[in-house]
Amino acid sequence: MAEEQGIEAQLRDAAQLSGAGWAVLAERAGGNWTIRATYRLTKPAQILLATYFNRPTMDTWLCGALTGGHIRSSSLSEESKWGVGRIFAFPIAGTSQAILVGADEQTPEAQRTWRLVASLVSSRAVAVSQTFLPDLQTGLAYELPVALEKILNSFVQMVACHGAWLAIRRGESLDILAEWNDPKAKGLSLPIDTSPVLRRLNRSLADVAVHRGLSNWEDIPQASLKSSTKVWACFPLVIGQRLIGAVAVWRAKDFSSVEWQELRDLAARVAPSVEVVVTFSEMTGHLRRLGMLNDFVLTVSSAQNLDQIARRVFALLSRAFGTELIVLYLLSTDGRLLRDYRPLDGKLTIVSVALTGHPIQPILREGKLRRVSDVPANDFSPIHPEARSALIVPLKYRGQSIGVLSIESTRTKAFSQYDEHLMVVIGSHMAGLVEYGRLREEAEGRARSLGLIHEVVQQVIGLTDKPGVAQITADLLAQYFKYELAMVMLLDDDLRPTIQGFGGTRPEVVKRALAEMGLSAVDGITGRVLKTGESILVNDTSRDKYYKAIKGWDAGAEVCVSIKDGDRVLGIIDVQSANHNTFSNNDLMALESLGGILASVVSSADQYQRLQELVRQLRTTEIELKARMEAQQDAEHRLIQAAKLAAVGEMAAGIAHELNNPLTTVTGFSELVLDEMPEDSQQRQELEMVLREARRASDVVRRLLDFSRQGERTRTRADLNEVVEDVIALTNHLIRTNGAQLALELEEDLPWVSIDRNQMKQVLLNLIHNALQAMPGGGELLVSTSTCRRDDRAWVTMTVRDSGVGIMSKDKDRIFEPFFTTRGDVGGTGLGLSVTYGIVTDHGGTIEVDSNPGEGSAFKVWLPI
Repeated sequence: MAEEQGIEAQLRDAAQLSGAGWAVLAERAGGNWTIRATYRLTKPAQILLATYFNRPTMDTWLCGALTGGHIRSSSLSEESKWGVGRIFAFPIAGTSQAILVGADEQTPEAQRTWRLVASLVSSRAVAVSQTFLPDLQTGLAYELPVALEKILNSFVQMVACHGAWLAIRRGESLDILAEWNDPKAKGLSLPIDTSPVLRRLNRSLADVAVHRGLSNWEDIPQASLKSSTKVWACFPLVIGQRLIGAVAVWRAKDFSSVEWQELRDLAARVAPSVEVVVTFSEMTGHLRRLGMLNDFVLTVSSAQNLDQIARRVFALLSRAFGTELIVLYLLSTDGRLLRDYRPLDGKLTIVSVALTGHPIQPILREGKLRRVSDVPANDFSPIHPEARSALIVPLKYRGQSIGVLSIESTRTKAFSQYDEHLMVVIGSHMAGLVEYGRLREEAEGRARSLGLIHEVVQQVIGLTDKPGVAQITADLLAQYFKYELAMVMLLDDDLRPTIQGFGGTRPEVVKRALAEMGLSAVDGITGRVLKTGESILVNDTSRDKYYKAIKGWDAGAEVCVSIKDGDRVLGIIDVQSANHNTFSNNDLMALESLGGILASVVSSADQYQRLQELVRQLRTTEIELKARMEAQQDAEHRLIQAAKLAAVGEMAAGIAHELNNPLTTVTGFSELVLDEMPEDSQQRQELEMVLREARRASDVVRRLLDFSRQGERTRTRADLNEVVEDVIALTNHLIRTNGAQLALELEEDLPWVSIDRNQMKQVLLNLIHNALQAMPGGGELLVSTSTCRRDDRAWVTMTVRDSGVGIMSKDKDRIFEPFFTTRGDVGGTGLGLSVTYGIVTDHGGTIEVDSNPGEGSAFKVWLPI
């Protein structure tokens, strides 16, 4: 800040001496011009001037001034609002900066003043020979575009040139990520095999020079060179024997041998920096996507419905991949419709479309993941016309395709193989969430239908007023389902639909139209149902031959069901929506159920008992739905208990069977013998020791059986050391018989934590059990506790470390998955670590594993204080 204030003072003094209208210090960084210091320019004028500098023609003019190192001037357009007629550029040697002066004219004396200011600013900059490598310790040096721009500036500052670019190798192409005075080059991907120059560069790993007039001038992988350009040079960036990138520079005259050697040396010096920056960028992307997976688990998994799932998935993917071109297609349960979810202007849009003929239908049928790096080159039809790459992820549930998640980008090669693998994992989890959400929505829809039917029954049961029945039913239909039009028509004694009830937002329009048309004109879909008694569901009325529009109302979708008593049609229920693809088979079934109830109501009072039975069945169905939801919760609880029994059940049962009876016998007979043995007997002390040890063994058996029994979950403040000691007492014999050497390192005065003691015992028992399994020939087992701080929070940790076989790297990410086991035929259930993970996270903690094959494993449990 002090340096900028000093420069502003110099600009002010020079402007006053030279009579200039204003002056700025501008710098080209990241392909754009930025104003660093100003004199006599308002904020709006500065913004306007920066925009003017970044125009392609002005950018080229300014870059030419920097490259040539000479003073330049240009007239300003009459429309300019900067109060001067010309702009003067004074380049600052050895930098990407220039002093730009606005004035009507500058005398030679005034120009000498500005050259002096430029030299003073230049003296503050670091010498060129000291700025070949970017300062990777400051600013955003590890941000790939910024760091590469700094590296390229080192080349530009070393030799005067017309332009330059720096490209990074990705696969079999060189991607230009930084440019100097060649904006069109940035973002280009240059295939190595199709360019003789780049192919030679890749094969020889040596610099290449191409001169105008020679036969290979046309082989330059660049079409934006000026006619004055005479030589084009490309320097490889090499690590070992591997090409990681290239730097190209061009100008109007040949490079001297000294310049050529300096450029060659500079390329060799910056190659390690380029690799570090690129590697760090890739690691950042890797960590960002791992963070996305963690965010998915934390946020998306807690969504309550499909809309929330879609919103949260779109937000995560948009942040991770930098694109808004995301679409989620979900197949309806009947397989006829697709629900189309996509973000639009920051909002979620949902549209139902027919599956038949849709472009996504073959992809849904194929059910395979597709990654398209270059849409035009692969003859792929993207969902968004502007897309240049795509990642299509099928959503499968129990082997069946239930939808497709499409992510597209306007950049080519926007998705890597790692992205593909990551989306496979996310797609698998998302399919389960979607199916659960869909089942939940269907259950809620059915419950809503049951509620409607139940309320209709309550309100119309026993009524003999048919118009009242029709109107009440229509009102309830509109109230429960928000239909634009709900209509109930009942036949009179002359079999004419004169008894009518209307509900929704457009009833008056339809009433008026029907009155004008007359009842004889009631045909269309409603007339068809009245004649045949067959239900009709139409999600696109424009394609239905029976649909007939009503004046003032044009429906997009319609469902019509008959009210029948046996084969006799008593009337119809008709609902309509202005949108296409609104109704599903569930809606049709709900209306048919309602039609059956209305038939019972309007047919005769003699069918009252049948109606009561139907109501009972509906209530039973509702209870069954609730019972299924409760059963699901019970199943989850049983899963935890199953793991607990799997870990200790067999051991507990064996101990109980093998030890209880003999221990009872030993205890009883020891007590009898002691009662009859004299107090001064030499064997009395040994017999008392037998009795004590037998009682201690019985206590161990009792505690083990108590632990294996299912109990209520109770969480209290407890000392984790006591839990450890209790479990060690239970497992001490097992540890010794396995040949393991046990070591305890329990921190004294350990803070208490809020835990379920039995569940935490299960956690430690599972970890000890796994450790012993990993050391079949014995080894060292360490159980320790400690306190520490992490993320500005206090924690208590419990660590179980063994010297066993360790865990293979490919299994580390799966060891906490349910039913995943590495013990093969030994009999592992694959539930121990999964339940351990669930218990720890339910306590607000985390569990970490550190393991290498042949070096043992360490499981650390973190619990908040």
